[in-house]
Amino acid sequence: MGFFKKIFSGLKKTQEAISDKIVEAFTGQKNELTDEFFDELEEIFIGADIGVEASLEIVEQLRKEARKEKIRTIVDVKEFTRKIIADILTKDAVGVAPKSDPFPVVYTIIGVNGVGKTTSIGRLAHFYKQQGKEVVLAAGDTFRAAATEQLDQWATRAGVRIVKQGQGADSASVVFDAIKSCQAKKADVLIIDTAGRLHNNINLMKELEKIGKIVAREWPDAKQENLLVLDATTGQNAISQAKLFNDAVPLTGLILTKLDGTAKGGVVINIKKQLKLPVKFIGVGEALDDLEIFDPESFAKGIL
Repeated sequence: MGFFKKIFSGLKKTQEAISDKIVEAFTGQKNELTDEFFDELEEIFIGADIGVEASLEIVEQLRKEARKEKIRTIVDVKEFTRKIIADILTKDAVGVAPKSDPFPVVYTIIGVNGVGKTTSIGRLAHFYKQQGKEVVLAAGDTFRAAATEQLDQWATRAGVRIVKQGQGADSASVVFDAIKSCQAKKADVLIIDTAGRLHNNINLMKELEKIGKIVAREWPDAKQENLLVLDATTGQNAISQAKLFNDAVPLTGLILTKLDGTAKGGVVINIKKQLKLPVKFIGVGEALDDLEIFDPESFAKGIL
């Protein structure tokens, strides 16, 4: 399946929740878009988890464009809405093109259990392996039983090396060993798994801080990325998790998973509006290669 087909297929439920309802709301509009139409648009956007603030901004900009450009057709409504959404997602989104990232790069992958963190790591490893990069995984989640075993399976599937120790080992020690292995073999990408305990767990936050310090000290030449994995189907809970993690760890971006399983894909816009963090990758399916670089324009087209 091609890239755009994957995006459109993965966002089908969100498209039904936004695009199809906009068409319904437009029915009956004639010479000029009415206030009732714009009020209904707000409800549609909020219902898709775009959020109140972002929904109001989209509708207000659309009102202005409608007056200035004399929007009359549903095609025009969708086109201008798409541009507005793409602009919101693009604004201040620094570093959203992983293919052009400098190497070496270290990804510390953060997130609570159940959001698809381990799966995302495996897919991210596959993504860079396909780019011809030397990739190493660090099994830093030594807290959860079978976490290392699961990551080991993904390393095998992606065809990359893994550095690991036993359950209960010091995760910082695993990261240290992984860095030394990367430096010895001149690896391009190190992806670190971390424990998926609750985001308000003090010990976990200290552990993440320690990992960050080790990476900065032992591999200062590497670009350091802290990516939070969020489950799109959790809607507003994803926002809460992101805020709490971002308060404790300096996040540089997000991986949004399970977009194909929700009608609330608008949470992407909500997260960007509230946190000013770029979404770097999105999960749009179950296959190994179903992790895609997030592209605001493609996303906007996918939901409209």
